[in-house]
Formats: sequence, C-alpha cells, structure tokens
Amino acid sequence: MDKYMKRAIELAIKGKGFTSPNPLVGAVIVKEDRIIGEGYHEYYGGPHAEVNAITNACEEVTGSTMYVTLEPCSHFGKTPPCAQLIIDKKIRKVIIGMKDPNPIVAGNGIKLLRDHGIEVIVGVLEEEIKKMNEIFIKYISTKLPFCILKTAMTLDGKIATSIGDSKWITNEKSREYVHEIRHQVSGIMVGIGTVLQDDPSLTTRLKDKESVDPVRIIVDTKCRIPLDSKVLNLNSNSRTIIVTTEKADRNKLELIKEKKAEIIITPLKNDQVDLEYLIQKLGEMEIDSILIEGGSTLNYSILKVGCVDKVISFIAPKIIGGENSKTPVGGAGIAYIKDSIELERIEVKMIEQDIMIEGYLGKEE
Repeated sequence: MDKYMKRAIELAIKGKGFTSPNPLVGAVIVKEDRIIGEGYHEYYGGPHAEVNAITNACEEVTGSTMYVTLEPCSHFGKTPPCAQLIIDKKIRKVIIGMKDPNPIVAGNGIKLLRDHGIEVIVGVLEEEIKKMNEIFIKYISTKLPFCILKTAMTLDGKIATSIGDSKWITNEKSREYVHEIRHQVSGIMVGIGTVLQDDPSLTTRLKDKESVDPVRIIVDTKCRIPLDSKVLNLNSNSRTIIVTTEKADRNKLELIKEKKAEIIITPLKNDQVDLEYLIQKLGEMEIDSILIEGGSTLNYSILKVGCVDKVISFIAPKIIGGENSKTPVGGAGIAYIKDSIELERIEVKMIEQDIMIEGYLGKEE
C-alpha cells in the first residue's frame, strides 16, 4: 500500500510552485498489482490529479484501485467533482492519504464514495502528505498565508560585516535551495532596509528548470524606496507590492504606481506598518504563502507579532566578528531566556559545508 502512495507523493511534488492556492495532489491507479494510470495536479485551474490519472490510463479502470494523496473533491469548483468521476468510472477501491481540510470537502468526498459502495481507506502516509501540503492546510483553514522566516548567518551569528557586506555568507548550493523555496511560495517579503542595502531583484533563478517568481512585497513605512530600485524595474510576470502607511509622500506613491507596482497602505502600529493587518490583507489577496527574507528589523517585528509558522536558518562555517555586525533578529529583543521563542519539530541537514536548521513555531495540530 505504501509503495503506491509514495509514488503518488512523488507525482504530487512535481506541481510545487504551480498549483497555489490549491494543494499538491498525486494519484495512481492500480490493477492486478500494476500501475495502469497516474497523474498529478499540474497547475491552478487545471485538471485534478484523479482526472489526469484516469485520462492517462493505458487500459480500462473499471474494478481498479486508486491511490490519491488527498480526499477527492465532491463539489464543483474550477473543475467538476472528482469523487463523482471515480464513481462513474466504476473504480472499486480508493486509498486516500489524508482527509481534505477544506471545509467545502471535509469528508464529503469520502462519504459520497462509500455511499456508492466504493471501499475507502484513509490515512496512508498521512504525516508525510501533511508536511508536503503544510501551506495549503494553513491557508484553507485560516485564510492566512503560511509564513516562512529564512535567515543565513555565520558561525558567530552575523548576517553581514560591520560595513554591511553580506555576499555571500552561504554557499551556492544553499542559495539554490532558497530559490527552490522562492519557486514554491506565493510571495517574498523584505524590509526597505534590505532594498536600500542590497537592491535585490527578489526573483527565482533555478538552473535547467521552469520556475515562477513570487509576488514581491516590500515593507516600507515611509515609502523611501528609490524609483530606480530593481524591484520596480523588472521584466517579470509577477507583481511588486509596496506596503506603506500614511507617512508616505502621496506624489511618490503616484510615481510608484506608474512603475506598475501595487500599493497597500496599512494602519500605523508602533509608528510602523501594521504587520498583522498586512498578513490578513495578503491572505485576502489569495497569497497563500510568504518567504520572509528580511533584515534584522523586519525579522524581529514579524516574530514579535506571531505571524511566523516556520523558520529555516542556514549557518555557514565562517567567522567575521564585529560589535556592529548585525544578527538575524534585531529589535528590542527578549529580556529573559525563559521567554525566548522556541522551535518544535526540528530537522537538521548539511548542504555541503553549511548547516540548515528547520523548525516550526507552535505545536503541531
């Protein structure tokens, strides 16, 4: 059973970066211990995994078993309900990785299949599938984006030298991994300090692979962004959003709009952009996930308001020292160790000489 579900997971992963805000789903059809059809959800608005698996089948699927990572839908959305298609095609048995957390589905697809005499088993490799679809699960349940805070620092905890030089702390393989994450998320967020210091493009650059640029989100309380910044002058299919407040100069905002960038004006909170308001607004815009690659100020602020779900930290075997060299998280900091922010479900791996630590904020639901 696990063998075919693992194959369905492998197929689902191929959709990373293309299905947002839909989940990653893979499906495999088996008859007499042979795979006769397989498919995955390839892009948002396109056919679901079950449809592609049935379409790609090399023989009649009647009486077969389907392995699918997520509960088949039972409602009309961008496409017709997959559960009804499975019934119509007389598939005998359906093995489901996990129940769909979408309230519109939430067990209805399973019930519909069982009501039509189809044997259904749920919960095969469920934890692996939950991790694969952690973005979808958070967004569909809360309508808030899944937020990943990424940092890169030296062994002595610095993100730049005392004169602001930061290229490059991590190795090329680590930086490629970050571009893989950029491809998978809907948005990338930085503070104005990062734009003024580094003038980044905030695009996705993957070798020998099709990729998608995330929506670029610049947190800029006073709208200090230079009009010649790369993010305002890119040839990209993805949008740029400048997030500012009433402190912004109105004439400057009009000039930014002429650059085809969007403007979000948030209320002031502690004399800065209200990040909680912003995260909710971005969720309403169907931005289901955000990679935060900010400097120390934004990193502290976003952690303080509790909007971070996951942290990915790269540690390079380099030492630069310097009392004025910045650390990944600045701000006022936390006074007592007992009050520190702790990560759960830690994973550690090596990327050549760099160490990557990944963990989650808060308990797993």
